[in-house]
Amino acid sequence: MEPEQNDLPVILIVDDDHINHMVAREVLKSLARIDTAKSGSDALGYLELHKPKLVLMDIRMPGMDGFETFRRIREMPAVRDVPVVFLTSEVDPDIEARCFADGAQDFVRKPFVPAVLINRVKRVLEQQESRIRMENMIRTQARELTQRMEQIDEMQETLLIGLADMIEFRDEGTGNHVRQTQLYVELIAFELKKRGIYTDILTDEYIRNTIKAAPLHDIGKIHVPDYILQKPGKLTEEEFEEIKKHPLYGADIIDKTLKKIADNSYIDVIHDIVLYHHERWDGKGYPTGKAGEEIPLCARIMSVADVFDALFEDRVYKPGIKPISSTMDIMRKGQGTQFDPKVLEVFLDLTRDLQLLTGQD
Repeated sequence: MEPEQNDLPVILIVDDDHINHMVAREVLKSLARIDTAKSGSDALGYLELHKPKLVLMDIRMPGMDGFETFRRIREMPAVRDVPVVFLTSEVDPDIEARCFADGAQDFVRKPFVPAVLINRVKRVLEQQESRIRMENMIRTQARELTQRMEQIDEMQETLLIGLADMIEFRDEGTGNHVRQTQLYVELIAFELKKRGIYTDILTDEYIRNTIKAAPLHDIGKIHVPDYILQKPGKLTEEEFEEIKKHPLYGADIIDKTLKKIADNSYIDVIHDIVLYHHERWDGKGYPTGKAGEEIPLCARIMSVADVFDALFEDRVYKPGIKPISSTMDIMRKGQGTQFDPKVLEVFLDLTRDLQLLTGQD
C-alpha cells in the first residue's frame, strides 16, 4: 500500500531550474513530498519557517551559490542538523571534495539518474531516521538515569537522616535537633551568600551539600556510651573527654563507610562538618585546635546552629534558655572568640526570622 502523501517526509529542492524541480518531484514522489526554492535566499526564507527532512541543493545558482547557502543554513539553530545533499552537473574532483569537506551528506550528479537519486535520498533519509532514533534513545536513557540517580540520592539522604535521628534519640530523646539545626544552617548559608560574604566558597553546590550534611554532624556519638549521653547531671572530666572524641569517631565513620555511597564533594562537606563543628574561632576548640578560616566554612556555620539549638532547647541536663534574645545575648559574647564573627553577625540579624520559625519570642 502506498503511503499517504501527508505521511511522507518533506524534501526541499533548491535549484534555479524549474525542470529539475519537476523531475525530482516525479522521481521521488513515492519517498517524499517536495517543496521547492529557486535560490539560496529563497531557501533561507523557507527554512526560517519550516524544517524539512532533507535539502537537495544545486551548487551553481545565481546570486548566493550552494556552498554559501549551506554555510548560512548551518548558522540557523532550528535547521542546522538537517542533512544537505548537493546537486551538481560538474565533473570536478575538487568540487566533490569540497562538498564533503563542508559537511554535506552526499552529492548527486545532474541530469538525474532516477535510480541513483532514489537510492541516495533513501539512504540519507534512513541515516537521518537512525540518528534521530539514537538521539531519542540517548535522551530517554539520560532522563531515566537522572531519575534513578535522584531516587538514589533521596534514598541515601533518607537513610542518613534516619541514622542521624537514631543518634539524636540516644542523645536528646528527640530528633528535633537534627531538623532544627539543618534549618538554621540553611538560613545562615543563604543569608551569607545574599550579603556577598564568603561567596568564593558558597557555591550552590556547596550550600546544597552543607544543608544535606548538617544532620550528620553528631554521627560520631554512636560510639559514645548511653550512660554518658543520657546523664542528667554534670559530666566527670573523663566522661567529657569521651564526649569530645565524637568528632573523631564520626570522621572515621565517614571515611570508612559513607565514601562508598556518595559523591566526593558531598562526602568532603560531611567530613568537615563532623570533624570540625566543635572547633573555635580562637583555636581553643576540639578535636584539632584549628582556628579562624582554617576551620572549614561549613563547620563554622554548623557550630553557630548547633550551639544556638543546644542553648535554646531543653536538654536532659538543663532547661532551655528563653526567650531567643537571651540566647542571642549569650552567643554574642562568643563573637570572634568561639564563633566566626561574620557568620555569627548574620545569625544574630536573623533573630526575627527565628522567632517566626519557632513561634517564640
